Amino acid sequence: MTSWKLAQTYKELPTMFYAEVALNKVEAPQLVLLNGQLAQELALDVEELKSQVDVLAGNEMPAGASQIAQAYAGHQFGHFNMLGDGRALLIGEQQTAYGLRDIQLKGAGETPFSRGGDGRAALGPMLREFIISEAMYALRIPTTRSLAVTVTGEPVFRETALPGAVLTRVADSHLRVGTFQYARQFGDVAHLEALADYAIARHDADLVDAPNKYAQFLQRVIQRQAKLVAQWQAVGFVHGVMNTDNMTISGETIDYGPCAFLDTYHPEIVFSSIDRNGRYAFGKQPQMAGWNVARLAESVLPLLAEDEEQAAHIAQQALNTFPQHFNEEWLNLMGEKLGILHVSSADGALVKELLELMTQFEADYTSTFRALAEGDYPETPLFEAGEFFDWEMKWQQRLRQEERSFADVQAQMQAVNPIVIPRNHLVEEALEAAEMGNLALVQTLLEVLRDPYALAPQHARYAQGPEDDKPFVTYCGT
Repeated sequence: MTSWKLAQTYKELPTMFYAEVALNKVEAPQLVLLNGQLAQELALDVEELKSQVDVLAGNEMPAGASQIAQAYAGHQFGHFNMLGDGRALLIGEQQTAYGLRDIQLKGAGETPFSRGGDGRAALGPMLREFIISEAMYALRIPTTRSLAVTVTGEPVFRETALPGAVLTRVADSHLRVGTFQYARQFGDVAHLEALADYAIARHDADLVDAPNKYAQFLQRVIQRQAKLVAQWQAVGFVHGVMNTDNMTISGETIDYGPCAFLDTYHPEIVFSSIDRNGRYAFGKQPQMAGWNVARLAESVLPLLAEDEEQAAHIAQQALNTFPQHFNEEWLNLMGEKLGILHVSSADGALVKELLELMTQFEADYTSTFRALAEGDYPETPLFEAGEFFDWEMKWQQRLRQEERSFADVQAQMQAVNPIVIPRNHLVEEALEAAEMGNLALVQTLLEVLRDPYALAPQHARYAQGPEDDKPFVTYCGT
């Protein structure tokens, strides 16, 4: 096991893409949560990390580190703004056997992009990102991950005084659609080309010397985002704030602010307190992902062809593939959830009919699919409805065409339909206890979520929805 082996390749880009930031030290840092599994994947010594609380809190830097705040722009709820890392420092990229992995300290203090904010973070939202991002990883969905949460020993002031904290976040990179928007808006073609070349070398190295590499790169990002959002839809994940600065070039889920998982299924569900018009409702996420990659296509137009009309044609051809990529991925995933491995377009009607029944009978999303996988239906309005039995007959008839045994179908369904997700009421319960100094519920919740397809009897409560139907509201935590 080795220790920190940091590079800082981002500084090879023109200086407009980042600002160097001095350390903003905190008073009394203490490590409260460490991801030992991720540490090992990064070739970091777990015991050594436990003694490096000053590094994880941003009080000092390991060899090779160079703390910078990345500059980017973005459409926030449809409005273009100049943004940048207002409370995060990229301290470097850990060199691993799997390539470079960004190491970022979130909540490490003011930067030139703080826009009047204090650059700090509260403990609750940082623990929340740790929990949800690790749950997403266990669900096999591309995501940034959380290495550690460190309390600062200082309060942060929001509506009330809250304990301050720093999250150590790990990502394939923090390049965003908004990074390209920034280059297009505030730089020239040389800046845009430098950024695109850096992104290609980082994420699509096989394209470095390829003809038409920028068009192929755009197509790759479109495919990654279509697949990612299809995976969100399949597990009932609502990101909550799909601004272009929260959409990565790598295809990872990033920024777990006002996010949540569905309990009761409904396509119009919104959890975010700031999404008053439902722009990022669950059912609109595919549409908004398509809108976001269109902003990327606009940004890279000068790289696609010298002739503007030809460049626009190339971009539009790439964008036209997004619905197909999404629909194919989503139907394959939903087919798997229903035990159908060889899906056809006709299977889409079967899936949509079930979702309409779930909406009508206010069924729990995760529990419904798990019940189908286990063949054990609870006494709920959906499973007692005649309409469901009509649908079930069609489903069983369709499964017979798979020419597999029931045991094989059931095993396959149970492998893709989780028993547990980060239930909103359980996450909030754990965070409230943690803010009072008790991390036991956070630790247990993480333990359960790391194996979402199995559940020990003593953890049965983690598979249950909330007792009341009170609307759940999330906040961005800034």
